[in-house]
Amino acid sequence: MCIIGNGAKGFFVTLEGIEGSGKTTQMKNIADFLARNGHDVVMTREPGATEIGSKIRSILLDPANRGISPKCELLLYGADRAQHLADVVLPALDDGKTVLCDRFADATTAYQGWARGLDMAVVENIYLIAAGSLKPDLTILFDLAPELGLARTFMALKNGQRVDSESRFEKEKIDFHERVRQGYLAIAEKEKERFMVVDASLPADEVFNQITSQLKVRFSDNQHGGSPPQSKSRKSL
Repeated sequence: MCIIGNGAKGFFVTLEGIEGSGKTTQMKNIADFLARNGHDVVMTREPGATEIGSKIRSILLDPANRGISPKCELLLYGADRAQHLADVVLPALDDGKTVLCDRFADATTAYQGWARGLDMAVVENIYLIAAGSLKPDLTILFDLAPELGLARTFMALKNGQRVDSESRFEKEKIDFHERVRQGYLAIAEKEKERFMVVDASLPADEVFNQITSQLKVRFSDNQHGGSPPQSKSRKSL
């Protein structure tokens, strides 16, 4: 029996956090939990969820591409997002599916806006071009100190627990990652209704329990007449 929601309409959930926050690992657990409760779940990510996006991802993450300017980064993420929405996210939402996305627009605001120092109006304009007024219904922020996140990342690389190599962003200095974290927290503070902030320093099972308890509440509210705060904007591209 479905205990959280009835799958009658699409629901867009994004997972955000710094490197090593555990969001990618938890996404599969969340997807399994939702599927057991009657949701048709689509898992995706940014960048790189489409054929074109995978090429953009390679450019963005390759440590050899150290000369990429912040504006170039921003535009590449915007291009990936436009294709991703057209090919994956919007069709799934229109079919009434629950979409779980590993990083979305808040990552661009945190990384290219807060950490790279780009004008926030420029960041917002690129988002509007790519996505219109679409917003996630729920964003789960995995909050973690950068020192711990990077330590986890490098340990996973050392132990062969990752298929990809160290990315260009993981090579950034600690103050860059701290700016990213503070950017995420500022966004979450501004949009409290949309965000669920979890303590990602806790053991994985405790983090998962935090998330599932909140998901039950969120989907239950939606089932009993409440609508996601941003759902009206879904088709207004």
